[in-house]
Amino acid sequence: MTEAIAQPEAAAADATAPPVIELRGVTKTYGAGAAAVQALRGVELRIAAGEFVAVMGPSGSGKSTCMNIIGCLDLPTSGTYLFEGTDVGRLSREQRALLRRHYLGFVFQGYNLLNRTSALENVELPLVYRGLPARARHARAMQALATVGLEPWAHHTPGELSGGQQQRVAIARATVSEPTVILADEPTGNLDTAKSREIMDLLVEFNRARGITIVMVTHEADMAAYARRVVRFLDGLVETDDGGPGAR
Repeated sequence: MTEAIAQPEAAAADATAPPVIELRGVTKTYGAGAAAVQALRGVELRIAAGEFVAVMGPSGSGKSTCMNIIGCLDLPTSGTYLFEGTDVGRLSREQRALLRRHYLGFVFQGYNLLNRTSALENVELPLVYRGLPARARHARAMQALATVGLEPWAHHTPGELSGGQQQRVAIARATVSEPTVILADEPTGNLDTAKSREIMDLLVEFNRARGITIVMVTHEADMAAYARRVVRFLDGLVETDDGGPGAR
């Protein structure tokens, strides 16, 4: 994985490739002793390259904890998380940061944009971390904004954009570095029905046209219906999985 992180363009999917995401008996416990809370109790999950998976479940079911582990924002207490066949638990903190930077894009319910910077500068941010020169960053960020229909608003700050436009900026930021996987946490939670459908149409387009694997947490069944596979969590375990290439 260290070589793959250094040269992400070298990774190529094929029929014999391992799942892009695989959890084997993953547990997560917060606290200790009588105060311990077991958020995950031995999760088994496989997600193949190019899937669009909706993750559902009631509050406290473990779905957000699972997403944090998949996003390398947290580590399991026990069990194994494999990303494209590499054991993430064996990577250093710096290598996990590189994995996030080169392979993962994040879309959050609250947009998580920098309020005092323009849409263009927000989209450029992942490319700054990757060390791209300013001219290259600018060109790629403008193209990403054009892809989500926001090129005319490139120099507007988030406060000058609607909620739907802000989420489009967030999607442009998540995709500008051409990630393998997009992790979307309630991406339509703050939007009305019409704007929610626009955002979901964008995610479907990135999944189908670019082959980006998408894992999306949602409470809304009509949003989950856009995915090709629905995984439901309950009490720290996968309760149901309606199938797909990555299902056992």
